[in-house]
Amino acid sequence: MLEKNYIIIITGPTCTGKSTLAQKISDKFNLPIISRDEIKESLFDNIGWKDREWSKKLGKASFELMYQFISKMLKTNKPFIIESPLSDKLDTPKFLKLKKQFDFYPIQINCKCDGKILFERFKQRSEYGKRHPGHVDHLNYEEYKEILLKGNYDPLNIGGKLIDFDSTDFEKIDYTKIFEQIKNV
Repeated sequence: MLEKNYIIIITGPTCTGKSTLAQKISDKFNLPIISRDEIKESLFDNIGWKDREWSKKLGKASFELMYQFISKMLKTNKPFIIESPLSDKLDTPKFLKLKKQFDFYPIQINCKCDGKILFERFKQRSEYGKRHPGHVDHLNYEEYKEILLKGNYDPLNIGGKLIDFDSTDFEKIDYTKIFEQIKNV
């Protein structure tokens, strides 16, 4: 494993298995996780939820809090995991600024999935109550449809190691291979 300060960044669209992957990596390497959705859901639980506009407002706040937590963790010079749907356009500049300030090595895991399967997962998760109701996913089908049908996000342009993670078929995922790729960086 790396001697240098590093962080594992797990990103990609909703329903691509980011949270599950983050937990498995956390368990394997005994690393803490900063999860943007957990931050947002804590805000829902403490100040409430109502509609899509409120969810978006708390989404923005949760990203700001996530970056505060990332900065604090980077000061420790200890590895950790970030799990969040990140945007190359919005988040690459933020991570590049953090790299200048803290000199860390990013290991980015870009989660993706067949778009049609991803959109169906999103609808099923919403309809079966598998996600915090504050996200109001049942109101987001049209908003997310085009994004989800693409099946992936562009990775952040921040250097380091990039690992592709295809979750189209959860039964065929080889987590051991992912662990080895992380370990051999």
